[in-house]
Amino acid sequence: MMDHEDHEEKYEGRLLILILIIFILILGLMGRICYLGIIQHDFLIDQSNIRSVREVSIPAHRGIISDRNGEPLAISVPVASVWINPKQFRVTEKQINYLSFLLDMTVESINEKILMQKKKEFVYLKRSIPIKIANEINSINIAGLYLEKSYKRYYPEADATAHILGFTNIDDHGQEGLELAFDSWLRGVPGKIKVIKDRLGNTIATLGIITKPQKGRNLVLSIDRRIQYLAFNEIKNIVTKYHADSGSIVVLAVNTGEIIGMTNYPSYNPDNRSSGVIPIDYFRNRAITDVFEPGSTMKVFSVANALNSGKYFSNTIIDTNPGILKIENKLVYDDKHKNNGYLTVKEVLIKSSNIGVAKMTLSLPSNNLLNLLRSVGFGISTHSGFPGEATGFVPRTLYGRNFVLATLSFGYSISVTPLQLALAHLVIANGGIMKPVTFLKVTKQRIMGERIFPERLCMQIISMLEAATDTGGTGTQAQIAGYRVAGKTGTAKISSPHGGYYKDRYFSNFVGIAPVSNPQLVVVVVVKNPKGSYYGGQVAAPAFANVMNGALRLLNIPFDENNTN
Repeated sequence: MMDHEDHEEKYEGRLLILILIIFILILGLMGRICYLGIIQHDFLIDQSNIRSVREVSIPAHRGIISDRNGEPLAISVPVASVWINPKQFRVTEKQINYLSFLLDMTVESINEKILMQKKKEFVYLKRSIPIKIANEINSINIAGLYLEKSYKRYYPEADATAHILGFTNIDDHGQEGLELAFDSWLRGVPGKIKVIKDRLGNTIATLGIITKPQKGRNLVLSIDRRIQYLAFNEIKNIVTKYHADSGSIVVLAVNTGEIIGMTNYPSYNPDNRSSGVIPIDYFRNRAITDVFEPGSTMKVFSVANALNSGKYFSNTIIDTNPGILKIENKLVYDDKHKNNGYLTVKEVLIKSSNIGVAKMTLSLPSNNLLNLLRSVGFGISTHSGFPGEATGFVPRTLYGRNFVLATLSFGYSISVTPLQLALAHLVIANGGIMKPVTFLKVTKQRIMGERIFPERLCMQIISMLEAATDTGGTGTQAQIAGYRVAGKTGTAKISSPHGGYYKDRYFSNFVGIAPVSNPQLVVVVVVKNPKGSYYGGQVAAPAFANVMNGALRLLNIPFDENNTN
Protein backbone atom coordinates (compact mmCIF):
# COMPACT_ATOMS: atom_id res chain seq x y z
CA MET A 1 0.00 0.00 0.00
CA MET A 2 2.83 2.30 0.85
CA ASP A 3 4.48 1.67 -2.45
CA HIS A 4 1.32 2.63 -4.34
CA GLU A 5 1.02 5.96 -2.51
CA ASP A 6 4.67 6.71 -3.18
CA HIS A 7 4.14 5.98 -6.84
CA GLU A 8 1.16 8.36 -7.04
CA GLU A 9 3.10 11.12 -5.30
CA LYS A 10 5.95 10.58 -7.74
CA TYR A 11 3.66 11.04 -10.77
CA GLU A 12 1.98 14.08 -9.21
CA GLY A 13 5.43 15.65 -8.77
CA ARG A 14 6.30 15.01 -12.40
CA LEU A 15 2.97 16.48 -13.48
CA LEU A 16 3.60 19.63 -11.48
CA ILE A 17 7.04 19.96 -13.02
CA LEU A 18 5.55 19.50 -16.49
CA ILE A 19 2.85 22.08 -15.80
CA LEU A 20 5.49 24.45 -14.45
CA ILE A 21 7.61 24.00 -17.55
CA ILE A 22 4.61 24.58 -19.81
CA PHE A 23 3.69 27.66 -17.80
CA ILE A 24 7.22 29.00 -18.06
CA LEU A 25 7.22 28.36 -21.82
CA ILE A 26 3.88 30.14 -22.19
CA LEU A 27 5.21 33.06 -20.17
CA GLY A 28 8.36 33.12 -22.30
CA LEU A 29 6.34 32.96 -25.49
CA MET A 30 4.04 35.73 -24.31
CA GLY A 31 7.06 37.75 -23.26
CA ARG A 32 8.65 37.23 -26.68
CA ILE A 33 5.42 38.25 -28.37
CA CYS A 34 5.26 41.38 -26.24
CA TYR A 35 8.93 42.10 -26.92
CA LEU A 36 8.59 41.69 -30.67
CA GLY A 37 5.18 43.32 -30.85
CA ILE A 38 5.90 46.32 -28.68
CA ILE A 39 9.59 46.91 -28.06
CA GLN A 40 10.88 45.64 -31.43
CA HIS A 41 7.82 46.69 -33.42
CA ASP A 42 9.43 49.56 -35.31
CA PHE A 43 12.60 47.61 -36.00
CA LEU A 44 10.69 44.64 -37.43
CA ILE A 45 8.53 46.87 -39.59
CA ASP A 46 11.67 48.50 -40.99
CA GLN A 47 13.19 45.10 -41.68
CA SER A 48 10.02 44.00 -43.41
CA ASN A 49 10.01 47.12 -45.53
CA ILE A 50 13.63 46.61 -46.49
CA ARG A 51 12.66 43.28 -47.95
CA SER A 52 9.47 44.45 -49.63
CA VAL A 53 9.27 48.27 -49.84
CA ARG A 54 11.68 49.92 -52.22
CA GLU A 55 12.60 53.45 -53.20
CA VAL A 56 12.91 53.50 -56.99
CA SER A 57 14.62 56.35 -58.83
CA ILE A 58 12.58 58.29 -61.40
CA PRO A 59 14.86 59.56 -64.19
CA ALA A 60 14.84 63.30 -64.88
CA HIS A 61 14.57 64.77 -68.36
CA ARG A 62 17.74 66.57 -69.49
CA GLY A 63 17.23 70.09 -70.77
CA ILE A 64 16.90 70.74 -74.51
CA ILE A 65 19.69 72.54 -76.35
CA SER A 66 18.33 74.67 -79.18
CA ASP A 67 19.73 77.13 -81.71
CA ARG A 68 19.02 80.86 -81.64
CA ASN A 69 15.74 80.31 -83.53
CA GLY A 70 14.45 77.60 -81.22
CA GLU A 71 15.37 74.66 -83.45
CA PRO A 72 16.41 71.63 -81.32
CA LEU A 73 20.07 70.64 -81.47
CA ALA A 74 20.07 68.15 -78.58
CA ILE A 75 17.04 66.42 -77.09
CA SER A 76 16.47 63.53 -74.68
CA VAL A 77 14.13 60.72 -75.69
CA PRO A 78 12.72 57.99 -73.38
CA VAL A 79 14.51 54.64 -73.54
CA ALA A 80 14.81 51.58 -71.34
CA SER A 81 17.61 49.32 -70.17
CA VAL A 82 17.20 45.56 -69.81
CA TRP A 83 18.73 43.89 -66.76
CA ILE A 84 18.48 40.50 -65.13
CA ASN A 85 19.00 38.83 -61.79
CA PRO A 86 20.99 35.70 -62.75
CA LYS A 87 19.79 33.93 -59.59
CA GLN A 88 16.17 34.34 -60.64
CA PHE A 89 16.52 34.26 -64.42
CA ARG A 90 14.41 31.48 -65.88
CA VAL A 91 13.76 31.28 -69.58
CA THR A 92 12.55 28.80 -72.17
CA GLU A 93 14.31 28.21 -75.47
CA LYS A 94 11.51 30.01 -77.32
CA GLN A 95 11.71 33.00 -74.98
CA ILE A 96 15.47 33.44 -75.19
CA ASN A 97 15.44 33.16 -78.97
CA TYR A 98 12.86 35.93 -79.19
CA LEU A 99 14.76 37.97 -76.59
CA SER A 100 17.99 37.69 -78.57
CA PHE A 101 16.13 38.87 -81.68
CA LEU A 102 14.68 41.91 -79.93
CA LEU A 103 18.00 42.87 -78.32
CA ASP A 104 19.98 42.17 -81.49
CA MET A 105 22.25 39.89 -79.44
CA THR A 106 23.17 36.26 -79.94
CA VAL A 107 21.85 33.67 -77.53
CA GLU A 108 25.47 32.75 -76.80
CA SER A 109 26.35 36.30 -75.74
CA ILE A 110 23.33 36.44 -73.41
CA ASN A 111 24.26 33.12 -71.82
CA GLU A 112 27.88 34.21 -71.51
CA LYS A 113 26.89 37.35 -69.59
CA ILE A 114 24.75 35.29 -67.24
CA LEU A 115 27.46 32.68 -66.72
CA MET A 116 30.22 35.20 -66.06
CA GLN A 117 28.18 37.05 -63.42
CA LYS A 118 25.93 34.31 -62.09
CA LYS A 119 26.74 35.18 -58.46
CA LYS A 120 25.48 38.73 -58.86
CA GLU A 121 21.92 39.94 -58.54
CA PHE A 122 22.12 42.71 -61.14
CA VAL A 123 23.48 42.44 -64.68
CA TYR A 124 22.69 44.71 -67.64
CA LEU A 125 21.87 42.86 -70.84
CA LYS A 126 21.51 45.99 -72.95
CA ARG A 127 21.05 49.68 -72.24
CA SER A 128 19.18 52.49 -73.96
CA ILE A 129 16.83 50.51 -76.18
CA PRO A 130 13.69 52.09 -77.70
CA ILE A 131 10.55 52.00 -75.57
CA LYS A 132 8.65 50.08 -78.26
CA ILE A 133 11.15 47.22 -78.11
CA ALA A 134 11.20 47.38 -74.31
CA ASN A 135 7.43 46.90 -74.23
CA GLU A 136 7.71 43.84 -76.48
CA ILE A 137 10.38 42.37 -74.19
CA ASN A 138 8.16 43.01 -71.19
CA SER A 139 5.33 41.09 -72.85
CA ILE A 140 7.45 37.90 -72.96
CA ASN A 141 7.14 37.62 -69.13
CA ILE A 142 10.60 36.20 -68.47
CA ALA A 143 11.28 35.49 -64.79
CA GLY A 144 14.22 37.49 -63.42
CA LEU A 145 14.27 40.00 -66.30
CA TYR A 146 13.50 43.66 -65.59
CA LEU A 147 13.30 47.02 -67.36
CA GLU A 148 14.75 50.30 -66.14
CA LYS A 149 13.45 53.50 -67.75
CA SER A 150 15.81 56.35 -68.58
CA TYR A 151 16.62 58.90 -71.30
CA LYS A 152 19.01 58.95 -74.23
CA ARG A 153 20.44 62.06 -75.90
CA TYR A 154 19.70 62.56 -79.58
CA TYR A 155 21.39 65.10 -81.88
CA PRO A 156 19.28 65.99 -84.95
CA GLU A 157 22.14 67.79 -86.76
CA ALA A 158 24.57 64.90 -86.15
CA ASP A 159 28.15 65.61 -87.29
CA ALA A 160 27.45 69.25 -88.24
CA THR A 161 27.17 70.30 -84.58
CA ALA A 162 29.14 67.49 -82.92
CA HIS A 163 32.19 69.58 -82.01
CA ILE A 164 30.14 72.32 -80.37
CA LEU A 165 27.61 70.18 -78.49
CA GLY A 166 29.81 67.22 -77.57
CA PHE A 167 27.82 64.31 -76.13
CA THR A 168 26.58 62.60 -72.97
CA ASN A 169 27.45 59.19 -71.58
CA ILE A 170 25.14 56.23 -71.04
CA ASP A 171 23.82 57.89 -67.87
CA ASP A 172 23.00 61.12 -69.77
CA HIS A 173 25.80 63.13 -68.16
CA GLY A 174 27.80 65.58 -70.30
CA GLN A 175 31.20 64.34 -71.43
CA GLU A 176 32.38 66.77 -74.12
CA GLY A 177 31.66 70.23 -75.52
CA LEU A 178 28.78 72.35 -74.27
CA GLU A 179 27.08 69.24 -72.88
CA LEU A 180 29.98 69.12 -70.42
CA ALA A 181 30.37 72.89 -69.93
CA PHE A 182 26.68 73.32 -69.03
CA ASP A 183 26.10 69.88 -67.50
CA SER A 184 24.90 71.21 -64.13
CA TRP A 185 22.44 73.51 -65.92
CA LEU A 186 21.10 70.87 -68.30
CA ARG A 187 21.02 67.91 -65.94
CA GLY A 188 17.79 67.40 -64.01
CA VAL A 189 17.32 66.03 -60.49
CA PRO A 190 15.98 62.43 -60.38
CA GLY A 191 12.85 61.82 -58.33
CA LYS A 192 11.97 58.92 -56.03
CA ILE A 193 8.92 56.70 -55.79
CA LYS A 194 8.05 54.15 -53.08
CA VAL A 195 6.87 50.72 -54.28
CA ILE A 196 6.23 47.26 -52.84
CA LYS A 197 8.03 44.39 -54.52
CA ASP A 198 7.67 40.64 -54.11
CA ARG A 199 10.53 38.26 -53.47
CA LEU A 200 11.24 38.04 -57.21
CA GLY A 201 11.62 41.80 -57.49
CA ASN A 202 8.34 42.42 -59.29
CA THR A 203 6.48 45.63 -58.37
CA ILE A 204 3.21 44.75 -56.67
CA ALA A 205 1.95 48.19 -55.71
CA THR A 206 2.97 51.84 -55.80
CA LEU A 207 2.82 53.57 -52.44
CA GLY A 208 3.39 57.08 -53.73
CA ILE A 209 5.92 59.58 -54.99
CA ILE A 210 8.51 60.67 -52.46
CA THR A 211 10.04 63.43 -54.59
CA LYS A 212 9.09 64.45 -58.10
CA PRO A 213 11.85 64.55 -60.73
CA GLN A 214 13.01 68.03 -61.65
CA LYS A 215 13.51 68.56 -65.36
CA GLY A 216 16.83 70.04 -66.48
CA ARG A 217 16.88 73.61 -67.76
CA ASN A 218 16.91 74.35 -71.46
CA LEU A 219 19.84 76.07 -73.17
CA VAL A 220 19.49 78.48 -76.11
CA LEU A 221 22.68 78.85 -78.14
CA SER A 222 23.86 81.68 -80.35
CA ILE A 223 24.33 79.16 -83.17
CA ASP A 224 22.13 79.43 -86.23
CA ARG A 225 21.40 75.87 -87.36
CA ARG A 226 21.15 76.88 -91.02
CA ILE A 227 24.50 78.68 -91.07
CA GLN A 228 26.10 75.88 -89.07
CA TYR A 229 24.99 73.33 -91.66
CA LEU A 230 26.15 75.57 -94.50
CA ALA A 231 29.60 76.03 -92.92
CA PHE A 232 29.96 72.31 -92.19
CA ASN A 233 29.21 71.30 -95.77
CA GLU A 234 31.62 73.92 -97.08
CA ILE A 235 34.57 72.88 -94.91
CA LYS A 236 33.82 69.22 -95.65
CA ASN A 237 33.91 69.92 -99.38
CA ILE A 238 37.14 71.93 -99.19
CA VAL A 239 38.97 69.34 -97.04
CA THR A 240 37.80 66.59 -99.39
CA LYS A 241 38.63 68.51 -102.56
CA TYR A 242 42.20 69.32 -101.50
CA HIS A 243 42.78 66.08 -99.54
CA ALA A 244 43.63 68.24 -96.53
CA ASP A 245 44.27 66.96 -93.02
CA SER A 246 41.50 69.05 -91.49
CA GLY A 247 39.67 72.37 -91.62
CA SER A 248 37.73 74.81 -89.44
CA ILE A 249 35.25 77.64 -89.97
CA VAL A 250 34.13 80.26 -87.44
CA VAL A 251 31.31 82.77 -87.96
CA LEU A 252 31.01 85.68 -85.46
CA ALA A 253 28.33 88.34 -85.12
CA VAL A 254 30.11 91.71 -85.04
CA ASN A 255 27.65 93.62 -82.84
CA THR A 256 27.17 90.99 -80.14
CA GLY A 257 30.20 88.69 -80.18
CA GLU A 258 27.85 85.72 -80.68
CA ILE A 259 29.25 82.58 -82.29
CA ILE A 260 26.78 82.10 -85.14
CA GLY A 261 28.59 79.09 -86.55
CA MET A 262 31.63 76.97 -85.67
CA THR A 263 32.47 73.73 -87.38
CA ASN A 264 35.34 71.39 -88.22
CA TYR A 265 36.10 68.49 -90.50
CA PRO A 266 36.73 65.56 -90.01
CA SER A 267 33.81 65.16 -87.63
CA TYR A 268 31.78 62.31 -86.12
CA ASN A 269 28.16 61.39 -85.46
CA PRO A 270 27.46 61.61 -81.69
CA ASP A 271 24.37 59.43 -82.17
CA ASN A 272 26.42 56.56 -83.56
CA ARG A 273 29.78 56.53 -81.77
CA SER A 274 29.77 52.76 -81.28
CA SER A 275 29.99 51.88 -84.97
CA GLY A 276 33.63 51.25 -85.82
CA VAL A 277 36.63 52.96 -84.30
CA ILE A 278 36.54 56.77 -84.44
CA PRO A 279 40.04 58.34 -84.33
CA ILE A 280 40.40 60.33 -81.12
CA ASP A 281 41.37 63.53 -82.92
CA TYR A 282 37.97 63.55 -84.65
CA PHE A 283 36.42 64.55 -81.31
CA ARG A 284 38.42 67.80 -80.95
CA ASN A 285 36.82 71.16 -81.61
CA ARG A 286 39.85 72.37 -83.57
CA ALA A 287 38.45 75.89 -83.89
CA ILE A 288 39.04 76.33 -80.16
CA THR A 289 41.53 73.67 -79.05
CA ASP A 290 44.07 73.70 -81.92
CA VAL A 291 46.59 76.46 -82.60
CA PHE A 292 48.49 77.41 -85.75
CA GLU A 293 50.77 80.12 -87.10
CA PRO A 294 48.39 82.38 -89.08
CA GLY A 295 50.79 83.78 -91.66
CA SER A 296 49.76 86.88 -93.58
CA THR A 297 46.43 87.41 -91.80
CA MET A 298 48.61 88.80 -88.99
CA LYS A 299 49.73 91.65 -91.29
CA VAL A 300 46.40 93.34 -90.54
CA PHE A 301 47.65 94.04 -87.03
CA SER A 302 51.20 94.86 -88.09
CA VAL A 303 49.80 97.60 -90.35
CA ALA A 304 47.41 98.71 -87.59
CA ASN A 305 50.43 98.94 -85.27
CA ALA A 306 52.28 101.12 -87.80
CA LEU A 307 49.30 103.44 -88.38
CA ASN A 308 48.55 103.64 -84.66
CA SER A 309 52.13 104.82 -83.98
CA GLY A 310 51.56 108.07 -85.87
CA LYS A 311 54.79 107.50 -87.81
CA TYR A 312 53.03 105.95 -90.80
CA PHE A 313 50.00 106.80 -92.91
CA SER A 314 48.19 104.81 -95.59
CA ASN A 315 50.11 106.62 -98.33
CA THR A 316 53.56 106.46 -96.67
CA ILE A 317 56.11 104.94 -99.07
CA ILE A 318 57.94 101.77 -98.02
CA ASP A 319 61.00 100.69 -100.01
CA THR A 320 60.99 96.91 -100.45
CA ASN A 321 63.87 96.87 -102.94
CA PRO A 322 65.59 94.63 -103.93
CA GLY A 323 63.01 92.07 -102.81
CA ILE A 324 65.32 90.70 -100.09
CA LEU A 325 65.71 91.90 -96.50
CA LYS A 326 68.66 90.70 -94.43
CA ILE A 327 68.10 90.58 -90.66
CA GLU A 328 70.64 89.04 -88.27
CA ASN A 329 72.21 87.11 -91.17
CA LYS A 330 68.85 85.70 -92.14
CA LEU A 331 66.80 86.58 -95.19
CA VAL A 332 63.19 87.68 -95.58
CA TYR A 333 61.52 87.45 -99.00
CA ASP A 334 58.21 88.49 -100.46
CA ASP A 335 56.00 85.86 -102.06
CA LYS A 336 57.71 84.00 -104.92
CA HIS A 337 60.85 86.11 -104.27
CA LYS A 338 59.20 88.97 -106.15
CA ASN A 339 60.64 92.49 -105.91
CA ASN A 340 57.66 94.78 -105.26
CA GLY A 341 59.80 97.93 -105.26
CA TYR A 342 58.23 100.99 -103.66
CA LEU A 343 54.87 100.41 -101.98
CA THR A 344 52.53 102.57 -99.96
CA VAL A 345 51.43 101.19 -96.59
CA LYS A 346 48.08 100.38 -98.19
CA GLU A 347 49.80 98.51 -101.00
CA VAL A 348 51.95 96.61 -98.49
CA LEU A 349 48.72 95.09 -97.13
CA ILE A 350 47.09 94.64 -100.54
CA LYS A 351 50.12 92.83 -101.99
CA SER A 352 50.86 91.13 -98.66
CA SER A 353 54.54 92.19 -98.54
CA ASN A 354 56.59 90.47 -95.85
CA ILE A 355 59.41 92.96 -96.32
CA GLY A 356 57.06 95.94 -96.05
CA VAL A 357 55.50 94.93 -92.70
CA ALA A 358 58.88 93.79 -91.34
CA LYS A 359 60.49 97.17 -92.12
CA MET A 360 57.65 99.11 -90.47
CA THR A 361 57.60 96.87 -87.40
CA LEU A 362 61.39 97.02 -86.93
CA SER A 363 61.30 100.82 -87.04
CA LEU A 364 59.05 100.90 -83.97
CA PRO A 365 59.65 99.83 -80.35
CA SER A 366 59.64 96.02 -80.19
CA ASN A 367 56.92 95.80 -77.55
CA ASN A 368 54.45 97.93 -79.54
CA LEU A 369 53.32 95.02 -81.71
CA LEU A 370 53.34 92.57 -78.79
CA ASN A 371 51.10 94.81 -76.70
CA LEU A 372 48.73 95.35 -79.62
CA LEU A 373 48.43 91.62 -80.30
CA ARG A 374 47.59 90.93 -76.67
CA SER A 375 45.05 93.76 -76.63
CA VAL A 376 43.00 92.06 -79.38
CA GLY A 377 43.02 88.69 -77.59
CA PHE A 378 46.02 86.76 -78.86
CA GLY A 379 47.86 84.71 -76.24
CA ILE A 380 44.95 84.76 -73.79
CA SER A 381 41.67 82.89 -73.39
CA THR A 382 38.59 84.18 -75.18
CA HIS A 383 36.59 83.14 -72.07
CA SER A 384 34.09 81.34 -74.27
CA GLY A 385 33.65 78.76 -71.51
CA PHE A 386 34.35 75.88 -73.88
CA PRO A 387 36.22 72.94 -72.24
CA GLY A 388 39.85 72.59 -73.33
CA GLU A 389 40.13 76.01 -74.96
CA ALA A 390 43.71 76.83 -76.01
CA THR A 391 45.22 80.24 -75.28
CA GLY A 392 47.82 80.21 -78.04
CA PHE A 393 51.22 81.88 -77.70
CA VAL A 394 52.60 85.39 -77.98
CA PRO A 395 56.25 86.04 -76.99
CA ARG A 396 56.77 87.94 -73.71
CA THR A 397 59.36 90.29 -75.15
CA LEU A 398 61.39 90.53 -78.33
CA TYR A 399 63.95 93.14 -77.33
CA GLY A 400 67.15 92.45 -79.28
CA ARG A 401 65.52 89.67 -81.32
CA ASN A 402 64.87 91.53 -84.55
CA PHE A 403 64.47 88.52 -86.82
CA VAL A 404 61.82 86.97 -84.57
CA LEU A 405 60.06 90.35 -84.39
CA ALA A 406 60.13 90.56 -88.19
CA THR A 407 58.65 87.06 -88.57
CA LEU A 408 55.99 87.93 -86.00
CA SER A 409 54.91 90.86 -88.21
CA PHE A 410 53.95 88.46 -91.01
CA GLY A 411 52.43 85.70 -88.90
CA TYR A 412 55.17 83.43 -87.58
CA SER A 413 56.54 83.09 -84.01
CA ILE A 414 52.93 83.28 -82.78
CA SER A 415 50.23 80.64 -82.41
CA VAL A 416 46.50 81.34 -82.42
CA THR A 417 43.19 79.50 -82.57
CA PRO A 418 40.66 80.14 -85.37
CA LEU A 419 38.32 81.65 -82.75
CA GLN A 420 41.03 84.07 -81.55
CA LEU A 421 41.70 85.10 -85.14
CA ALA A 422 37.99 85.80 -85.65
CA LEU A 423 37.72 87.77 -82.40
CA ALA A 424 40.72 89.95 -83.25
CA HIS A 425 39.16 90.86 -86.61
CA LEU A 426 35.84 91.50 -84.89
CA VAL A 427 37.59 94.38 -83.10
CA ILE A 428 38.47 95.91 -86.50
CA ALA A 429 34.96 95.27 -87.87
CA ASN A 430 33.34 96.79 -84.79
CA GLY A 431 35.14 100.12 -85.04
CA GLY A 432 37.80 99.24 -82.49
CA ILE A 433 35.56 97.82 -79.76
CA MET A 434 36.04 94.26 -78.52
CA LYS A 435 32.93 92.31 -77.59
CA PRO A 436 33.08 89.16 -75.44
CA VAL A 437 32.49 86.00 -77.49
CA THR A 438 29.68 83.71 -76.41
CA PHE A 439 27.99 80.45 -77.38
CA LEU A 440 24.72 81.65 -75.81
CA LYS A 441 22.09 83.74 -77.53
CA VAL A 442 22.37 87.38 -76.54
CA THR A 443 19.03 88.90 -75.56
CA LYS A 444 20.28 92.37 -74.57
CA GLN A 445 19.89 95.09 -77.16
CA ARG A 446 23.33 96.51 -76.44
CA ILE A 447 26.43 94.60 -75.41
CA MET A 448 29.09 96.68 -73.72
CA GLY A 449 32.63 96.24 -74.97
CA GLU A 450 36.14 97.58 -74.50
CA ARG A 451 37.63 100.09 -76.90
CA ILE A 452 40.96 98.88 -78.30
CA PHE A 453 41.53 101.07 -81.38
CA PRO A 454 40.28 104.46 -82.53
CA GLU A 455 37.35 104.11 -84.94
CA ARG A 456 39.17 106.10 -87.62
CA LEU A 457 42.06 103.59 -87.61
CA CYS A 458 39.64 100.68 -88.10
CA MET A 459 37.96 102.44 -91.02
CA GLN A 460 41.40 102.80 -92.66
CA ILE A 461 42.18 99.11 -92.13
CA ILE A 462 38.82 97.99 -93.51
CA SER A 463 39.34 100.17 -96.58
CA MET A 464 42.72 98.51 -97.15
CA LEU A 465 41.25 95.04 -96.63
CA GLU A 466 38.49 95.79 -99.12
CA ALA A 467 41.15 96.73 -101.66
CA ALA A 468 42.93 93.41 -100.89
CA THR A 469 39.89 91.55 -102.27
CA ASP A 470 39.74 93.68 -105.44
CA THR A 471 41.74 93.21 -108.63
CA GLY A 472 45.43 93.25 -107.80
CA GLY A 473 44.94 91.96 -104.26
CA THR A 474 45.47 88.43 -102.95
CA GLY A 475 41.84 87.78 -101.99
CA THR A 476 39.92 88.33 -105.22
CA GLN A 477 38.14 84.97 -104.91
CA ALA A 478 36.49 86.19 -101.70
CA GLN A 479 34.24 88.65 -103.57
CA ILE A 480 30.47 88.28 -103.19
CA ALA A 481 27.87 89.62 -105.62
CA GLY A 482 25.86 92.41 -104.01
CA TYR A 483 28.13 92.86 -100.99
CA ARG A 484 31.39 94.67 -100.35
CA VAL A 485 33.93 92.42 -98.65
CA ALA A 486 37.06 93.25 -96.65
CA GLY A 487 39.46 90.39 -96.07
CA LYS A 488 42.96 89.02 -95.87
CA THR A 489 44.56 85.82 -97.08
CA GLY A 490 47.08 83.84 -95.07
CA THR A 491 49.49 81.06 -96.00
CA ALA A 492 52.01 79.68 -93.50
CA LYS A 493 54.31 76.69 -93.42
CA ILE A 494 53.54 74.06 -90.78
CA SER A 495 56.17 73.71 -88.09
CA SER A 496 57.85 70.35 -87.65
CA PRO A 497 58.05 68.71 -84.20
CA HIS A 498 61.71 68.07 -84.99
CA GLY A 499 62.43 71.77 -85.47
CA GLY A 500 62.06 74.13 -88.40
CA TYR A 501 59.25 73.87 -90.94
CA TYR A 502 58.03 71.33 -93.44
CA LYS A 503 58.86 72.35 -96.99
CA ASP A 504 55.59 71.16 -98.48
CA ARG A 505 52.99 71.45 -95.72
CA TYR A 506 50.95 74.63 -95.16
CA PHE A 507 48.07 76.25 -93.32
CA SER A 508 45.80 78.09 -95.76
CA ASN A 509 43.43 80.61 -94.24
CA PHE A 510 41.23 83.58 -94.96
CA VAL A 511 39.57 86.13 -92.66
CA GLY A 512 36.84 88.39 -93.97
CA ILE A 513 34.31 91.04 -92.91
CA ALA A 514 31.01 91.96 -94.61
CA PRO A 515 29.14 94.04 -95.53
CA VAL A 516 31.82 96.77 -95.51
CA SER A 517 29.30 99.65 -95.26
CA ASN A 518 27.80 98.12 -92.09
CA PRO A 519 29.89 95.17 -90.82
CA GLN A 520 27.74 92.36 -89.46
CA LEU A 521 29.76 89.14 -89.70
CA VAL A 522 33.35 87.96 -89.44
CA VAL A 523 34.16 84.61 -91.05
CA VAL A 524 37.42 82.68 -90.61
CA VAL A 525 38.37 79.68 -92.75
CA VAL A 526 41.44 77.58 -91.85
CA VAL A 527 42.57 74.54 -93.87
CA LYS A 528 45.45 72.38 -92.69
CA ASN A 529 47.81 70.85 -95.22
CA PRO A 530 45.85 71.04 -98.49
CA LYS A 531 47.44 69.08 -101.32
CA GLY A 532 48.21 70.66 -104.68
CA SER A 533 47.21 74.30 -104.34
CA TYR A 534 47.90 75.70 -100.87
CA TYR A 535 47.61 79.51 -101.05
CA GLY A 536 44.95 81.02 -98.79
CA GLY A 537 43.55 83.05 -101.68
CA GLN A 538 42.95 79.90 -103.72
CA VAL A 539 41.92 77.39 -101.05
CA ALA A 540 40.26 79.31 -98.21
CA ALA A 541 38.94 82.47 -99.92
CA PRO A 542 36.31 80.69 -102.08
CA ALA A 543 35.04 78.80 -99.03
CA PHE A 544 34.78 82.11 -97.17
CA ALA A 545 32.77 83.62 -100.03
CA ASN A 546 30.28 80.73 -100.04
CA VAL A 547 29.75 80.79 -96.27
CA MET A 548 29.59 84.57 -95.94
CA ASN A 549 27.25 84.89 -98.92
CA GLY A 550 24.89 82.24 -97.57
CA ALA A 551 24.97 83.62 -94.03
CA LEU A 552 24.24 87.21 -95.09
CA ARG A 553 21.27 86.08 -97.16
CA LEU A 554 19.91 83.74 -94.46
CA LEU A 555 20.06 86.58 -91.95
CA ASN A 556 18.40 88.97 -94.43
CA ILE A 557 21.26 91.46 -94.21
CA PRO A 558 20.80 94.06 -96.97
CA PHE A 559 23.28 94.70 -99.76
CA ASP A 560 25.80 97.51 -99.54
CA GLU A 561 24.22 100.64 -101.01
CA ASN A 562 27.29 101.54 -103.10
CA ASN A 563 28.38 98.03 -103.99
CA THR A 564 30.56 97.85 -107.10
CA ASN A 565 30.60 94.04 -107.56
